[in-house]
Amino acid sequence: MDNLRKRSVVNTYEMGDMPSSSGKAQHAFTATTSELSSEDKPFDHKRLSVLAAEDRRVSIATIEAARVTEIDDRNGQFHRSFTPRQVHIISLGSNIGSGVFIGTGKALANGGPGNMVIAYGLACSCVWAVLQTLSEMTIAFPTSGNYIDYAYRWVDPALAFGAGFAEWLGWTAIVAAEAAFFNILVGFWTEGTGFPAAAGLTLFTVASLAIFTMPNTVFAWFEYITSLVKIFLFLIIIFVSFAIVGGAGANGRLDGSYWRELPVFKNGFGGFSNCILLAVWAVGDQVFIGIMGGEAQSPRFSMAHATKLVPFRVNIVYMLSVILITLMVPSDDERLLGGGGVAASPFVVAFTDAKIPGLPHIINAGMIIGILGISAEAIYLASRILRSMSHHQLLPERFAQVDNKGRPRWALAITCGVAVVLTYMNLSAGGAIALNWLVSITSACFFANWMIIAFTSWRFHQCLKAQGDNLFGEPFAWTSVKWPLAPAWLFSVSTLMFICCFAAGLKPLGGASISAENFFEYMIGIIIIVGFTGAFKLIMKTQWRDPETADLVTGRRTLSEEELHQLREYYAQPAWKRFGTYAQLW
Repeated sequence: MDNLRKRSVVNTYEMGDMPSSSGKAQHAFTATTSELSSEDKPFDHKRLSVLAAEDRRVSIATIEAARVTEIDDRNGQFHRSFTPRQVHIISLGSNIGSGVFIGTGKALANGGPGNMVIAYGLACSCVWAVLQTLSEMTIAFPTSGNYIDYAYRWVDPALAFGAGFAEWLGWTAIVAAEAAFFNILVGFWTEGTGFPAAAGLTLFTVASLAIFTMPNTVFAWFEYITSLVKIFLFLIIIFVSFAIVGGAGANGRLDGSYWRELPVFKNGFGGFSNCILLAVWAVGDQVFIGIMGGEAQSPRFSMAHATKLVPFRVNIVYMLSVILITLMVPSDDERLLGGGGVAASPFVVAFTDAKIPGLPHIINAGMIIGILGISAEAIYLASRILRSMSHHQLLPERFAQVDNKGRPRWALAITCGVAVVLTYMNLSAGGAIALNWLVSITSACFFANWMIIAFTSWRFHQCLKAQGDNLFGEPFAWTSVKWPLAPAWLFSVSTLMFICCFAAGLKPLGGASISAENFFEYMIGIIIIVGFTGAFKLIMKTQWRDPETADLVTGRRTLSEEELHQLREYYAQPAWKRFGTYAQLW
């Protein structure tokens, strides 16, 4: 193709930085030249053959050390806008949003405390598994398209198309879902005032989209600040919740009576199914961390750090929140989302009942800031997915253009446009109905793509083995713990989630009879992935990638001398000091 411009980036060394073997090669070459140019010395064929053999060995070693990386920049390139510190803080705060603030209330109302704790525990275990699986690919190939790019090059372009479209739709739907939750939070203050829902949706939409009219560095700082707000908000919530459980509230000490007096496993397997789908939606698919790694200044340090940090953060945030909510709020409280009354966050419900003046309002305001950060994160990720698909010509390539500020302008415009349409569907379809569809689409897309990530990891290892690639033998190479443990666990739990999704579609809660509307509400995400993948394969007649010829070059990142120095210094520190870097917030 005429417009395909590829350049090779090769590690270069100053003469003082050349490996010692290269120095020997240089001396050998000089000596050989000297011998050949001297008319006074006899021509030594034996000496020449020894030097030539040594030179070949050195050349192979030098080529292996200075690996060539292809960068396909025909549609422009993203800027590496995220510093390691920003990645660290955003990793701490990402996905702390409406899922934990409000969605936990719906899970409690649908499944009771027992189903809720088990479901969220399984979903949180998948966060560890997906990051372990994804990170070893992302650190070696930090592309902004992430696993869509990996499925394209190591599995089948058709799978990349289906997975990419589902991921894009899932994250775009999150923008609309967060807008619905924004109105719920605002409703805590405006109940009975007649504040129009359309006005709330408009305010939220303008605030979410405005950030993308500015350079990527502004978005990075916006996510950094909103993540800090969410971290401190969570700490306040947990501290106050422990105090209320211990007896600080107006209701006295809470002794777990809601576990004894109300159904623990409310609605049986149907309740569990609804809880686990809400849990997947709440914790997110964590692909955002991988996408962000594609634009990080040091993917090896940032991604490895996030892969250890994020699972702990998710488990602490969600499991602590879930357990405390089950102790503070009864599952039959009508104020919970899905309970039948005016919906509110379960934390706001608990703090209001505890009669702590002012605190519910502070928490509500902090939650609004949090969901604005999640909405911006969703637009960012969805636009990168769409851009990656266009870059691989799975969609019209003009949508892949990146401007001089590092923004995929066409992908952003399309994503924002669809997000706005889905947001205002909250008005036409009725807020609760539209929200259920949006959450169901996102949940199904997330766990289906977890299965694809697990399978792609297996194919990635197949390609490395078939080509004899020593990727994991390179300095500071990052590998998944006891591979294939993580992808196997991820695939297994995702299969359980598929069964739950199918069961929830067949048997609605509350004893209602099966209906086409309920079935498609839960299964639409799966249908999208399977349908779009199959259609693309039939129409385009794509072939599975051969592991022996699959692309293990494009986008491959070799550590720079600066990164190697940074890593040596980091791992030279005592373990306690390294551990401290996971907690610092500056």
